[in-house]
Amino acid sequence: MPRFAIVLTTVLCLAPSARAIELRIQFAALERMLADQVFQQDGRRYVHNDQTNKCNFAYLEKPHVQGQDGKLRMRARFTGRSALNMFGKCVGLGDAFDVIITALPQYKDGNIGLNDVKAVPDGHTGYYIRRVCEALTNSLLHSFRYPVATAAKSLLEDPGTQKSYPRELGDFHVTDIRVTNDALVLVIDFALTVK
Repeated sequence: MPRFAIVLTTVLCLAPSARAIELRIQFAALERMLADQVFQQDGRRYVHNDQTNKCNFAYLEKPHVQGQDGKLRMRARFTGRSALNMFGKCVGLGDAFDVIITALPQYKDGNIGLNDVKAVPDGHTGYYIRRVCEALTNSLLHSFRYPVATAAKSLLEDPGTQKSYPRELGDFHVTDIRVTNDALVLVIDFALTVK
């Protein structure tokens, strides 16, 4: 009972000031989250096929995230091949290079997605590299979604050691997302009911 009283007192003291909470996810933590949840296949994120296809695949690895001009900037290593298997040999194009991906994070329908995505090579260029960057831009723009509302619900409703005080998350909204020099900042508004 004393823990619950402390939590309740803290919540009541904070309630009159504001309902929104600012969550700052520093880039080192964001990189670990990406590694745990997005780059799950031996530190890789396959963007075309998977490791079972030896001649036709594409993946990103070794992401490094930072902020730049109000956008997320991720540097990653791309490795890919677009070839045919001819008598056990892969015949076609392939390359490995560093790519820079910039994007504006946005909140929609309970998910954090990406808008204004641009993928460009970090260094040399060529026909295959330009085509890869175009495909990455389109893929990340349409397929990247992080279910922040579901993650928050799971985290905040988890009874942990206080099973006699079930919680219910409601009215969850991300009212603002911005990128600073050291973190991704989410301004979150929600109601948490303790039953």
